[in-house]
Amino acid sequence: MNKFAKYILGGLGLFLCCGFIAVKHKDLLFSYPEYWPKPQYDFSKLTMSEDQFQLGRQLFYDPILSRDNTISCASCHLQATGFTHVDHDLSHGIEGRIGTRNSMTIMNLAWNTSFMWDGGVNHIEIQALAPISSENEMDESLEHVVEKLNNSEKYKTLFYNVHKDSVVTGQRTLLALTQFVVMLTTYNSKYDKYIREEVEFTEQEKSGLNVFRTHCASCHTEPLFTNNKFINNGLEVDTTLNDFGRMIITQNPQDSLKFKVPTLRNIQFTKPYMHDGRFETLQEVINHYTSDIQDSNTLSETLKSNIELTHKEKVDLLVFLRTLTDQEFLFNKRFAFPYNQ
Repeated sequence: MNKFAKYILGGLGLFLCCGFIAVKHKDLLFSYPEYWPKPQYDFSKLTMSEDQFQLGRQLFYDPILSRDNTISCASCHLQATGFTHVDHDLSHGIEGRIGTRNSMTIMNLAWNTSFMWDGGVNHIEIQALAPISSENEMDESLEHVVEKLNNSEKYKTLFYNVHKDSVVTGQRTLLALTQFVVMLTTYNSKYDKYIREEVEFTEQEKSGLNVFRTHCASCHTEPLFTNNKFINNGLEVDTTLNDFGRMIITQNPQDSLKFKVPTLRNIQFTKPYMHDGRFETLQEVINHYTSDIQDSNTLSETLKSNIELTHKEKVDLLVFLRTLTDQEFLFNKRFAFPYNQ
């Protein structure tokens, strides 16, 4: 039996199959490794059915969620790039409007304790309201989204498949989106297989892992590679955006310039980096932490001492970060655009 595998299968009863521990709850599989912490999300709120998943996937890729039917969730969250965008530093919305922040990746959200760069949303089931209602993104109301969905024969059928009636409501719409995004789990990178003793690391990858654990892991904590906290990581303030991060939500000066620590999973493909997308390469990110930290009253304690890395250590760290890439996740057809619908 693979001691690191835990599977929660969307009905009733326990069974052992193919060396995996499984809990059967209806018909949809949610899985994560045993060495991971328990998810934060309460799955009892979802139907955990295949029909619910397919409804959520359809909504995720449908521009009907935006006011002019041109922008979908996937417009800023592309699967092959870790469900974020890579062609511009700040998010784009309808009519070419430009937002103020880089879109965050969508992966392993069941473990999140808050959402958005500033933690302005504290529950996954309402997270979609933020981009839907944002003037610079979808610029739509949930009420009007529901009206459009109720006028769609396709969605009447999809909602009927889930609820046994075709009535679309705001709550049902948000739950469907939740059903899809909560399933976007990634845990089959080379790093994970190394931890599970399925593969070996090269000496350079091992060296990079040691560098990471020494200098980076306090914020980007294994195995999720985030600690879900908000920190000031010493970036120079962009005087054009004047974004003060968490303080905008809490109104507490102690939260000035603090932003959520993002996961590093699939980091090789999730550029540009930082809340404002200022860095195009991981080399720039590493150089920031080793030579360009800006001191301020709220700077993270872990960054007040200089991080000194040799050229070799920087290269080894980059090599290790590439082991966080999960090709199975990035190209999983189950998460892709539903061409068949």
